[in-house]
Amino acid sequence: MKLAVVGGGSTYTPELIDGLLRRRAQLPVDTVSLYDPSAQRLGVIGGFVARMCQAAGGGLRLETTDDLRECVGGADFVVSQFRIGGQPARHGDELLGRRWGVVGQETTGVGGFAKGLRTIPVALAVQAAVAKHAAAGAWLINFTNPAGMVTEALLAHGVGDPPRVLGLCNYPWVLRAELAAGLRAPADAITFDYAGLNHLSWVRDVLVDGRSRFAEAWTVWRHGLETDPDAPFRLAVADDVGLICNSYLQYYYETSRILERQRHTETRAEVVLRIEAALLRRYGEEARYDPEMLRHRGGAYYSEAAAALLTDLHTDARAVHVVNVRNNGALPGVADDVVIETSCEVGADGARPLPVPAVREPIKGLLTAVKDYELLAIQAAVSGDTRAARLALVAHPLAVDGLRAGPFLDDLLTTNSRWLPQFA
Repeated sequence: MKLAVVGGGSTYTPELIDGLLRRRAQLPVDTVSLYDPSAQRLGVIGGFVARMCQAAGGGLRLETTDDLRECVGGADFVVSQFRIGGQPARHGDELLGRRWGVVGQETTGVGGFAKGLRTIPVALAVQAAVAKHAAAGAWLINFTNPAGMVTEALLAHGVGDPPRVLGLCNYPWVLRAELAAGLRAPADAITFDYAGLNHLSWVRDVLVDGRSRFAEAWTVWRHGLETDPDAPFRLAVADDVGLICNSYLQYYYETSRILERQRHTETRAEVVLRIEAALLRRYGEEARYDPEMLRHRGGAYYSEAAAALLTDLHTDARAVHVVNVRNNGALPGVADDVVIETSCEVGADGARPLPVPAVREPIKGLLTAVKDYELLAIQAAVSGDTRAARLALVAHPLAVDGLRAGPFLDDLLTTNSRWLPQFA
C-alpha cells in the first residue's frame, strides 16, 4: 500500500508519518512518497522522516520527488497539504486586508479569497493527476486551505463521478480531545451534532456513548474561554450564541476586536515563518518526532486526524469523523449538492453524512452567505471570471462592498499576479 503526500516538505509531514507508524497493524502502508517543489524543505523533511522510520524499526520505504506524477503513481491514498506562494503569499494576503481595513486572515475573508484563487487551479491539477496515475479507487484527502472551498471545487470540477475526495480539518479533533478531558470520557466515545462549513461551524450537541451531555460540554468549553487570556471569544458573545463555536467564528462575531488587533501586531505569516525556521532546524538534527514540536505552529493534531481517517477508510471501520463532504440531504436547509463540514460514518465506501436537525438562527444566515461566497469564488478561481470574483467579495460578510470590489480586486490581482494566470 502506498501513501503519497503532496506538499511533503510541510512541517506537518513528520506528525503524519508518526501517526502512520503507530497504526501499522491496521494500515499496512509500506511506501510513502513525498512530493514538494522545494528541494531544501524536501531534503530536511525527507531526512527526518527517514530517521523516524529507522528508529521505529524500519519496514517503511520512503521516496522523495519533485515529480507529481511519480509521487501519486500507484498510490492508494493521497494527502494534499500544500501552500501556493508559501508564507510570503500569506503575508501579502494579511497586508492586503490591512490596506483595505478588512480581515485578512488566511482562510477567512479577503485572505481566504486570495488564497482560494491561487490554490484551486493547482488543487484541480493534483486531483487530475491522482485520477490518471494513482491506483484505482484511490482517495484524495484534502487538508489544503481553505479546505472546505478547495474540497467543494474538487467535487464540483474534478475528474471522476464523483471524485473520491474528502476534506479534513484539525479543529473537530482538537475540540473532541479537549472535551474528552473535561468530561472525563474516552475521546472515541464522543460524537457531535456538528453543523456548518469548514472554519464556520457550530456544535449543537455533544454525545458520549450516544447520550447527550451538551450542558456539561458547554460548561467545559466556556470555562476554557474564561481561563485563557488568548480565548477567541468574549464570554458575553459566547453566552448569547449558546453553542460551541469554531474558533474562526471570532472573525465574524468580534470583527472590531480583530481589526484593532491587526493594526498593532505583526502578521501571523511573520510569526509562522520564525516557527517554521525553528522546526526545520530541529527536523534537521533529530531522529524522533515529539508532538510538542507543532504546538505553536497551529493545526495541531491534523495529522493524527488524517492517519485515523485513512485507517478507518481502509478497515471499513464505520467510525464517526467530522469531514468536509457533500451534504446529500443530511443537513436540511442547505442545498444537497454543496460541501458541508459535519459528522460522517466512515468506511471503505467513503464518508456518509449523518442526518442532523435543520439549521436555524443564529446559524442559518451566516452559513448561507458564506456558502454563496464560496461558490462564486470557486467560479472565479476556475475560470478567471472577474465579475464572479467581485460578486464573491460582495457576498462575503467580511470583505468589501460593491463600490470597492473592483479596485480591491485590481489590488489583489496585482499583488498575486505570478500565481493567477487564469486572470491574465
